[in-house]
Amino acid sequence: MTEKELNPLSEQELPKDQEVDHMVDPDQEKDVVLQAVDELADRAHEIEHLKEELSQTTDQLKRQAAEFQNYRRRTEQEKAQAVSLGKSIVVQNLLDIVDDFERSLEATEKAEAEVTGELSAAYQSLKSGVELVYQKVMGDLEKLGVVPIESIGQPFNEDEHEAMMQQPAAEGEKAGIVVNEIQRGYRMGERVLRHARVIVST
Repeated sequence: MTEKELNPLSEQELPKDQEVDHMVDPDQEKDVVLQAVDELADRAHEIEHLKEELSQTTDQLKRQAAEFQNYRRRTEQEKAQAVSLGKSIVVQNLLDIVDDFERSLEATEKAEAEVTGELSAAYQSLKSGVELVYQKVMGDLEKLGVVPIESIGQPFNEDEHEAMMQQPAAEGEKAGIVVNEIQRGYRMGERVLRHARVIVST
C-alpha cells in the first residue's frame, strides 16, 4: 500500500473553519498591553489612596489616644485634688477641737499649780481620759500627714505665719523673728491648712 493510500488527507488542505491561526494581530496585542498598563495604574492609584486613608486613620487614632491619655490624667488629677480638698476641710474643722483639747490641758496644769492638797481620783481619771483622746486625735492627724508649723524662734514667713502683734526685739536679738505663738499653725503635705498666729520682733 502506498503512502498516499495510508494518508489520503496529507496532500489536501484542511477546511477553512478548521485552520488554526497562530498569528496575533499587532493592534490587538497593543490594546491588551495598554489595558494591562491602565489596570496597573489604577491599582497603583488605589494603593496610594488606601495608604493615604491608612495614614489619616492612624493619625486620627493617635490623636484620640493622646486626647484620652490627657483626659484620664486630668481626671485623675482633679480626683486627687478633690480628695485632698475634702481631707483638708475635715482636718481644718478638727483643728478647732485640737485647740479646745490643748486649752483644757493647759487649764488643768494651772489648776494643779494652785492646788496644794492631793487631787481627787475622779479628776485624775478625767484628765487621763482627755489626754488619751487628745493623743489619739493627734496620732490620726499625723497619719494623714498633718504636722504643726514650727514658729517660735523662726524667721517670720508670711506663707506660714500670720503676724498678730509686734514687740521690740531684745538686745542682741534680730528683728523679724517669731517670739511667741498665739495659735498653732498646721500643714498637710505642702498645703498650709492654717497659718500660725504669732508675735514678731521688730
